[in-house]
Amino acid sequence: MGRRGPKVSHVTAPREGAPGTRDDILALVGRYYRERHTPPSFDPARDPVRYAGRVFGEEEMRLLVDSSLDFYLTASRFTEEFESSFAERLGLSDALFVNSGSSANLVALTTLTSPKLGDRRLVAGDEVITVAAGFPSTVTPIVQNGLVPVFVDVRLGDYNADPEQLRAAMSPRTRAIMLAHTLGVPFDLDTVMDLVKTHDLWFVEDNCDALGATHRGRLTGTFGHLATSSFYPAHHITTGEGGMVVTADERLARTAQSIRDWGRDCYCAGGENNTCGKRFSQQFGSLPYGYDHKYVYSQLGYNLKATDMQAAIGCAQLKRLDEFVAARRHNHGRLLDALRPFEDRLILPVTPPNTDPSWFAFVITVREDAGFTRADLTGYLEANRIETRGLFSGNLLRHPAFESIERRVVGDLAATDVVMNRTFFVGVYPGIDDARLDYMVDAFERFMAGDRTSRTPAGRLTPAPADR
Repeated sequence: MGRRGPKVSHVTAPREGAPGTRDDILALVGRYYRERHTPPSFDPARDPVRYAGRVFGEEEMRLLVDSSLDFYLTASRFTEEFESSFAERLGLSDALFVNSGSSANLVALTTLTSPKLGDRRLVAGDEVITVAAGFPSTVTPIVQNGLVPVFVDVRLGDYNADPEQLRAAMSPRTRAIMLAHTLGVPFDLDTVMDLVKTHDLWFVEDNCDALGATHRGRLTGTFGHLATSSFYPAHHITTGEGGMVVTADERLARTAQSIRDWGRDCYCAGGENNTCGKRFSQQFGSLPYGYDHKYVYSQLGYNLKATDMQAAIGCAQLKRLDEFVAARRHNHGRLLDALRPFEDRLILPVTPPNTDPSWFAFVITVREDAGFTRADLTGYLEANRIETRGLFSGNLLRHPAFESIERRVVGDLAATDVVMNRTFFVGVYPGIDDARLDYMVDAFERFMAGDRTSRTPAGRLTPAPADR
C-alpha cells in the first residue's frame, strides 16, 4: 500500500531460471515489439484517427512478460513498486492499486462511510455535492452508499462545476464534495477547498481524467482527503484495466485497503502473516477471543485488487507520464490554434485561471446559431474516419438508471442540457501525430467552408482499443 504500507518482501526479487534464460526471453520480447508493434506511418486514405488508445513500447512488454515469468498473479514486486512510485510522484504517503478507476471511486467514497471514522463517517441521507455532466462512476458510489447526490450545473468552456452553484448547493445535510476534473481541466479548487474548510466537509477528488494537471502549480489529485486515478487505455497512462486511490491520511489508507480487500481488519500483505504481532490475541465483536485476525471483517468490503502483471505495465507507463502529458498539450494547442477562426460557430475549450490542464480530449460545443448541428459536424468527421465522443453522460439525470434516484438539484441544469445536446470531443492522445493532426484540421476546415461530403469511404470503423 503505497510507501507506508507493508512490504511484499517474500517476492521482491524475480525467481531465477537457468542462467541467462530470463534475459534471453526479454531480449526476444523487445525484438518482437520492434517487429510487430512499431506504429506504422499514417495513411490518410485508410487509417482512422482514434479519439484515444493505448500507447506503449518495448519496456511495457518486457515488464509484462517479466512479471508473467514469476507467475505471481496477485500483488507482488511490481505492485509494490507501482504504488510506491505513484505515491512519490504525487508527493503523498499512500497509493492503493485497484482494478479500475470506477473501483477507485467506489473505494474512496465507501471509505468515508466506515465506522472507523466515528462521528465523522458519512451515513445514509447525508448529501454529497457533484455534477450530472460527467461519467457515471463519479456519482454511482454516492447512490450505492445510500447518500444523496446534490447536482450543480457546469460552465460551458471548461465543463466543470459552476463555483456560484457550489456555494448555493450547501445545506445543513451537506457532508462531502465529490467532483471530477472534466477532461483534464482542473475545477475551481479555490472555491472547493474554501467550502471544505469552512464547513468541515469530506472531499473526494476524481482525478481519473487529469493526471499531470496542476492548480496554482500543485498537482491535481493531491487536494482531496482521497483522490482517484484511472488507467483505462483512454487515460493518461494505462494498465489495461486499473486505477489508484491515493491519500496522505494513514487512517483513510488503512480503511481503503480494507474495503478493497474484502473488508478484512487484517492489513498483512498477501502471503504474509502476523504483521501486527497480535494475530491470535485480540477481541473482535462477539467472536471468540483470539480469533484469527486474518479472517476478521470490520466493514463491508469487496475484492477490487488488480494483478501484478497490470502493475508491471504501470511501472513502465508512469515513467512516460511527462512525455504523454506534453504530447497531449501539444496536440490540444495545435487544434485550438487551428479552430480559433470558427469561434463564432464553436465554443472552444477554456483554460481556467491558475491552472495547467492535462488534456484528456479536445471538447467542442456547437453554438445554437451555428447553422449546423452537432450531428452534422460529428457525422462528417466520422464519415472521414475521425472518431468523436459525446461528453460522457451529457446529463446523467436523463438516463434510465438515474431518473428515479433520490437527489437534490440546484437550478435547472441548463448548461448540462446544452452539453447533452451540443457538445462532443475529439482526441489529443499521444498516438495522434502531426500527420493525423493535419488531417483533422483539414477536415474541420472543409466542413466549416461548407463541404458536407466525405473525401474517403466512410465504411464502418472497427472497434477502438479504448472504447469509452
